[in-house]
Amino acid sequence: MDRWSGVFNVKLDPNCKNYYRIAASLCFSSASKSLTVPSANAIFFNGDRVEGTRNPVVERLSDLQNVAQVLVSKFGGSVNAWVIQASIFNGPFAVYKDFIPSVNQYGQPKSYSPVGFPASTSTVSLLSNCFQQAKDVVSSGTKKPCSISSSSTSRPKTVVLGFSKGGTAVNQLVAELGSLDDKSHIREQPAGVNVQEEVQILPTTKESLLNSITEIHYVDVGLNSFGAYITDQDVIERISKRVADGGPRVLFFLHGTPRQWFDGCRIWIQDEKNRLYRLIESEDEKSGGKLKVCERFYFADRKPDMQMHFEVIEKMDVS
Repeated sequence: MDRWSGVFNVKLDPNCKNYYRIAASLCFSSASKSLTVPSANAIFFNGDRVEGTRNPVVERLSDLQNVAQVLVSKFGGSVNAWVIQASIFNGPFAVYKDFIPSVNQYGQPKSYSPVGFPASTSTVSLLSNCFQQAKDVVSSGTKKPCSISSSSTSRPKTVVLGFSKGGTAVNQLVAELGSLDDKSHIREQPAGVNVQEEVQILPTTKESLLNSITEIHYVDVGLNSFGAYITDQDVIERISKRVADGGPRVLFFLHGTPRQWFDGCRIWIQDEKNRLYRLIESEDEKSGGKLKVCERFYFADRKPDMQMHFEVIEKMDVS
């Protein structure tokens, strides 16, 4: 299977002033000149900007398109990869304000509230708008309307990843997953929405997005305040009940390095990680083994530095 890749500036909606920069690597059939339905959508939320390091590893893994290629290498050639950069920056600090309304000027969350489902709604909107731009570019290259080919009727799964500050967007999605109506999977699509093609490639509602999530990866997340990991017991218990009652299995992966987990000036990062791990682990039996957590530590024999913080993107084990 071939791939089609591009980087786009995407508005959340026509009235927005700010653009999200999104790298997309999509399954493409050279034979039929059409996009193909993936097995999964891997959605990666990027972190703060790091400039002027002159470190080739940091520079390479600060490039959104390179990160998209890494995701494909990790999750397989049948996935679509989407790498989302925040639309607002305060200096180097990413601010996911559309995803977490309660963030401060530095992108640090005051809370993770599911009210209004801002993260899932924003994710669906952004990817839909990005996908439309991709289809337009593909159409211009093939000199004909972009078509979608599929050999399967099953809908793609969703894998979400949060790197560094991007973990705040993932935390908000987890909070929203914990508040999703248990019967949301049988809701009809909104009236007047034509999703015949797009629904095969991407979720088109917040419910379909959250219902499709099967893996959640925290990739060396960390903040200069509390809230790097979600530690709300009620949220985890509700997700556990949801999967036990017939929802899809959900796997949590906690990837970390000494840069974050052994930071003596920010000991809350490791404390929050440990609390989240214990909360999920305690629900294993109640969920019928359908809610799992895996912790993976990298570069244990190295002193903390910026390079390992980015290098973990390439080194992370997602199996």
